Amino acid sequence: MHMIRVRDDFRRHQLAIAALFFVLGFQYATWVSRVPALKAGLDLSEAQIGLLLMTCGVGAAVSFPLVAVLMRRFGSRLLSVVSALALGGILPALSVVPNYPVTLLVLFCDGVAVGCLNVAMNAQGAALEARFERTTMSRLHATFSAGSLLAALLASAVTAVTGTLAVHFGLAVVLLVGLVAVARPALLADGEDGEDAPAEAAPKKERRGFALPAMATIWMGLAMVFGTVTEGAMNDWSALYLKDVVEASAGLAPMGIAVVSVMMVLARIFADGWRTRFGDGRIVRAGSLLAGAGLALALLTGGVLPTLLGFACVGLGVAAVTPCVYVAAARQGSDALSLVAAMGTTGLLAGPAVIGFVAEATSLVWGMAAVAASAAIVSLCATRIRWPAREPRVPLDVHLAPDAT
Repeated sequence: MHMIRVRDDFRRHQLAIAALFFVLGFQYATWVSRVPALKAGLDLSEAQIGLLLMTCGVGAAVSFPLVAVLMRRFGSRLLSVVSALALGGILPALSVVPNYPVTLLVLFCDGVAVGCLNVAMNAQGAALEARFERTTMSRLHATFSAGSLLAALLASAVTAVTGTLAVHFGLAVVLLVGLVAVARPALLADGEDGEDAPAEAAPKKERRGFALPAMATIWMGLAMVFGTVTEGAMNDWSALYLKDVVEASAGLAPMGIAVVSVMMVLARIFADGWRTRFGDGRIVRAGSLLAGAGLALALLTGGVLPTLLGFACVGLGVAAVTPCVYVAAARQGSDALSLVAAMGTTGLLAGPAVIGFVAEATSLVWGMAAVAASAAIVSLCATRIRWPAREPRVPLDVHLAPDAT
C-alpha cells in the first residue's frame, strides 16, 4: 500500500505540472494561429507582424530579472498559477485590441508572462524529480507540444464555424482556467523541492545586488542557447531548404517540420527512461552529436530522403537537451534557472535570424551547416556541466516501511 500511495502521489503531481506545460503550449499556439485574423483586423503589414512576434519574444527574454525576484519571493507554485492565469487573460485582450501600439503592449506582457511560467513550471518539474528521485522532465516537455497541437486543432474547428476572435479566445480561456484550477491543488508547495534535493542543490544565502553567474551556469546557458538555436532554426528553415536546395515538391517541403516535430515528441516520451539508464550528461552529449553529424551528413549527401533522415536525427538528438539542462540549472537555484531560461529564449528568437543572415551572405546550405555546428557545440558545452547523478536508488516504498525485510 505504501508503494502504491507514493506512486499515486507522484502521478498526481506529475499531471498537475504537465498541465502547466500544456497551458503554455496551448496559449501560444492559440493566438499565433490567429495572426492572419489580427493582421486583417488591424490592417497590418508583413513587417508589422514580424515586429509583433518579436515583441512577444523580447518580453520573454528580458523578463529574467523580474522572474528571479518573483521566484525568490513567492516560489514556483504561486508564480506558475498567477502567470498561467495572466496568459489566459491575454487572449480576450487580444480579441479587443483597438490599434497596433496596444497590440504590441499586450504581446510584450504576454512574453513576460511566458518567461515567468517557463521558469516556474520547469522549477516544479525539477522539484518533482528531486523529491521522488524519478525522471519526468522530458515527458513534461512533450505535453507542451501536445498543447500546441490541440490549439491548432481547436483553431481549425472554430474558424470553420466562425471567424470571430472573441468566440475562439473565449473557449480557449475557459479551457485554460479550468486546467489551472484543477492543477493548482496538486502543484508542489514551496519548500517541497528542497526536501530530497542533494547537498549541492541546497539553497544558498541570498545575495544583495548584482553578482556574476557561476561558470557552471554560463555553460548551461550556452548549451541552452545553441540547443534552442538548433531547434528554432529547424522549424523556420527546414521547409525552405527542402524546396529551394533539395528541390522537393511543394507537397513534400512541409515534411521537414513534421519530421523534426514528430521525432522530438516521440523522443521526449521515451527520453526519461534513457536518462534513468544512461544519465543526463550522456544523453545530451550523444544526442547533440547525433543531431550535428546527421544533419551534416544530409547536407553533404543531398536528396530528399537523406535530408529527411538528417532532419529526423536533429529532432531525435535535441529533444532531451532543454529538459536535461533545465533540471541541471534548477539544482543551482532559481537565479540560475531564470538566467538559463532567458538565454534559451534568446537563442530560440535570435537563432533563426542569425541563420538567415548566414544564408544571405553565403547560401542556405552554409546556413544549415551553422545549425549542425550549433548542435555540435551543445555537446562540447555538455562536457563542462555537472549533471545530476543517476545512481541506483532504493525503492521508495522501502523508505516508507522501515520494518520491511
